[in-house]
Amino acid sequence: MQNRLALVVTTPPNSNLTTTAINLVKAAIDSGVSIIGVFFYQDGVLNAAKYLSIPSDEFQTLAQWQQLNSEYKVPLYLCITAAEKRGLSDELNNHESSNIDSAFTVSGLGELVELTSKAERVVQL
Repeated sequence: MQNRLALVVTTPPNSNLTTTAINLVKAAIDSGVSIIGVFFYQDGVLNAAKYLSIPSDEFQTLAQWQQLNSEYKVPLYLCITAAEKRGLSDELNNHESSNIDSAFTVSGLGELVELTSKAERVVQL
């Protein structure tokens, strides 16, 4: 049986712990561990902000999450309640498009329950 790992990211994109989460996902994939999903909660939802401006000389967390999603098909789940509390929405007023990056799937805490029930290990950062 293959190891199944789920992550819960509660730290913002400029946190060293977020960088650690990205590196953990990469190391797990390199070791043959199946990443069944990354759930973004609390300030972690800011990782999905499409228009967040991070200086070019700093670690680009959004680009890293996008790469993990596109290259390795790592599911990225975003708690919509926590996101809306922080100004992120998949339905904005005045016909504006979502300010949540398309690599992220909007979900709720039910998705976190699903991940924890399917994973052999859950890591929160």
